[in-house]
Amino acid sequence: MRTIHVVMFSGLVLLAATSVAAPTPKAEPEVIRSHLTFLADDLLEGRETGTRGFDLAAKYVGAQFQQNKLVPKGEKASFFQQVPLRMTTMTPGSAVVEMQSSTGVERFSEFTDYYVHVEEGGDRSSAATPLVFVGFGISSKRHGHDDYSGKDLKGKVAVVLEGYPSRFPSEEGAHFGDFQIKREAAAKAGAVGLVILWTSTSDKKIPFTKARRYFTTPRMKWIDDVQPQSSHLAGMQDTVMLSMPAARRLFKHTGVNLDEIYAAAAANQPLPYADLKVAMRLSRTTTSNDLSSSNVVGMIEGSDARLKNEYVVFSAHLDGIGRIKEKSGDNIYNGAMDNASGVAILIETARMFSRSTTRPKRSILFVALTAEEKGLLGSGFFARHPTVPVGSIVANINIDMPLLTYDFKNVIAFGAEHSSLGASVGRAISKMGLSAIPDPWPEMGMFTRSDHYNFVREGVPSIFLSTGTSSFNVDEDGTKLWEKFRQTHYHQPSDDLHLPFNFDAAARLTQVNFMIALEIANAKEKPTWNKDDFFGDTFKK
Repeated sequence: MRTIHVVMFSGLVLLAATSVAAPTPKAEPEVIRSHLTFLADDLLEGRETGTRGFDLAAKYVGAQFQQNKLVPKGEKASFFQQVPLRMTTMTPGSAVVEMQSSTGVERFSEFTDYYVHVEEGGDRSSAATPLVFVGFGISSKRHGHDDYSGKDLKGKVAVVLEGYPSRFPSEEGAHFGDFQIKREAAAKAGAVGLVILWTSTSDKKIPFTKARRYFTTPRMKWIDDVQPQSSHLAGMQDTVMLSMPAARRLFKHTGVNLDEIYAAAAANQPLPYADLKVAMRLSRTTTSNDLSSSNVVGMIEGSDARLKNEYVVFSAHLDGIGRIKEKSGDNIYNGAMDNASGVAILIETARMFSRSTTRPKRSILFVALTAEEKGLLGSGFFARHPTVPVGSIVANINIDMPLLTYDFKNVIAFGAEHSSLGASVGRAISKMGLSAIPDPWPEMGMFTRSDHYNFVREGVPSIFLSTGTSSFNVDEDGTKLWEKFRQTHYHQPSDDLHLPFNFDAAARLTQVNFMIALEIANAKEKPTWNKDDFFGDTFKK
């Protein structure tokens, strides 16, 4: 932006042109409020993937992108990328899990003793399959840990502890502790099934009784023209999660002391490999149907002739849990904080870029994702099938469930320490008088639990941004407010518009997102993984 100054000198008028920085667009609290008010309304019935409520939300986001003059970057010159999905539902009461030992047959009770995580559709019934205990079920050369080394599990079911050894760095441990990673490791070792034992550490993260909602809802996966997601595991039986009391019932037939295993795991001592001399039989009945849902994709095109062909992705998941018809009373899970708030911030960030007088050098993609609550499916599909050239995405900034009820003064950028994005975040927020803090909840493995992680798996440096634990208001304790939200409102109908939203704080977080995206988009060099970083080395392309 140029300013013309008029200067008088000896009766002559001289015109002098000087360059001044273009003003930074400001986030508007009331605009964010308006987006959130619509996206978290009962009309949308919780925005569950594959429902009319989600489709209405997606149309709303597309209309906002259009109003703000974003370039459509979905399919067929639209804002929408269709994600083909397959949903598998287990017939209620059809699951049977029983253990066969030399002393007889013992049948376990669904929900009380176990959950079955359904992997494929159709009817399934396995023959009694021998069980083998293999520690945590983790193979990692980098960490000097291989529970399968020299073991032949062909035709057997691997029995493993939930989680990972406490000596592992928390984010790397969370990667190996993911049950799908455990499943892949077991399949690679020749196993035909997986049983995961809950532990006291597991129960601290989420009690077994509350884990039901994660393992008993209909199973979704994305499919494409080649093969379904994770189809290389199709020969595996479903994954069974056993409660601690059920695990003790299982081990009493084996001659192996489970309490000693739990104690050894807690003390970071080696765990035994043990033939349990017990076989498991699993059967269940399911139905499957195919459906489609949309990612919503818009672009602010970069101004640099070369760098505009590189893309910074700003993402937030649009879907929620939906409406639980079997529940009485308020049965709509509006997902106001999780994650209508993130999408409202995404839309407002896009508006700020569209109103800016100076475009960023790199292009910025704004992506509202589907099916995060179904297992990060929309982001997995987009990261694997981007609507821009493969390899052109240089960074992802993801926002998911920021707590917007207090006057935060620091932020958390989960994963920032793994790449040059950490320095980018620091430079951007210092201009706002804010600071970044390390992950305050390392035991929760947050870096692996939201949509950015699918970009990481494609080799893209990524961060997951959220509000921190301190407040400018001395009467507000961010740590306690986070804990209260998780215990009371997370994935509950009470995550709705009645929460005490602070829309000035929402505007500040939007400004943070804008500044970080601008910093990355205008940098001379694209983001890079730090030297010898686990995630950079594991997923480099």
